[in-house]
Amino acid sequence: MKLLNYLIIQRINHLTDQKGGSKMKFTKLMLVTVLVLLFAVGASGADTIKIGLMAPLTGFAAADGASVHNSVKLAVERVNSEGGILGKKVELIAYDDRADGKEAVAVARKLIQQDQVVGVVAGSYSTPSRASAPIFQDEEIPLVAAYAVHPYITKAGDFCFRNGFLGMVEGKSAGFVAVQMLKAKRIALLTSDNDFGRTLAAGFKEYVAKEAKGTEIVYAQTYPFKEKDFKPYLSKIKEVAPDLIFASGYYFQTAPIIKQAREMGITTQILGEEGADSPKTLEIAGNSAEGFIIVTNLNRDDPRPEVQTFLKEYETRYKIQPDMVGASAYDAFMIICDAIKRAGSTEGKAIRDAIADTKEYNALTGQIKGFNDIGEVVKEVQVQIVKEGRFRHFGVVTDMNLITP
Repeated sequence: MKLLNYLIIQRINHLTDQKGGSKMKFTKLMLVTVLVLLFAVGASGADTIKIGLMAPLTGFAAADGASVHNSVKLAVERVNSEGGILGKKVELIAYDDRADGKEAVAVARKLIQQDQVVGVVAGSYSTPSRASAPIFQDEEIPLVAAYAVHPYITKAGDFCFRNGFLGMVEGKSAGFVAVQMLKAKRIALLTSDNDFGRTLAAGFKEYVAKEAKGTEIVYAQTYPFKEKDFKPYLSKIKEVAPDLIFASGYYFQTAPIIKQAREMGITTQILGEEGADSPKTLEIAGNSAEGFIIVTNLNRDDPRPEVQTFLKEYETRYKIQPDMVGASAYDAFMIICDAIKRAGSTEGKAIRDAIADTKEYNALTGQIKGFNDIGEVVKEVQVQIVKEGRFRHFGVVTDMNLITP
């Protein structure tokens, strides 16, 4: 909004940049007033309420992008079938950010300047989400990051929120699962060398160092983001004989790790995280995925009707199992819609305040207790295990000291 007003005034300055005395100054003032008022009326009187979506629809993360986009489309259908918001239909404006920071910046500007969205779902990875967050903050447009873990996203300011877990929260929760649930004493870490993998590994190590006496990390190694051959790393892991491997990375990294480990005769329990919460993990790893455990956002065995309806509707329509990234993006969209309803307004500050005031929200990814002072969600961490080719309930992390950012 601020940027558009600025552009209007700059255009008028150009049109009236000539000598004309007080009469020209008066004309200029009138033009500014009329155009700004027309813009305001046009924005408030729009036929639809526009909400933006940024997702990696092409490139290496396209499977996650498809899950996000398909899930949010289901959310839009639900909202509009129930009468929309404030008497208007909701319109989804979706763009491909290719999981790229520069592309995300361009998309953010387009959503603001061209589409005039009132809120945005960041349904992408940490790099594009953290690159675009300051732009939405400056323009006072609420942003809800669905699942990106980097802390700088919410640190952009009070218009930025996260529905997924902060990386350190998820990493520490994984440490809890390894030590308390799985009773691991000797642990190997195999970590994607990017923001996502390193942040999760840091949280895991912190938990082990502070809370797990008698447990040691016997191997810790990062691997390049585009690594395909994990056998050299796995050979060293096999030598140190851990009783658990924590693999923090995306599905296209963790699934080959699982498959190659089993091919090498390594039967050690493998623990992952939300980056591996994808039907693609099951597809790539095949039968080797059986028994694989993850900490994540989504409990497929949650008995609540809204969860089971979403899971069944998604699989029926798209012929593939739903996953955490899709459910998280669905929730992020619905959180924005719920805030607009409660605020009774599409004004940025009103929506921001309503999101911040969210309490005990019934989301697909669990009961959201609320958001803390820096926009981080507080909710339980889910633990899933692969059984017969599907993710199933294994446990839940409820310790407030772990799940509170």
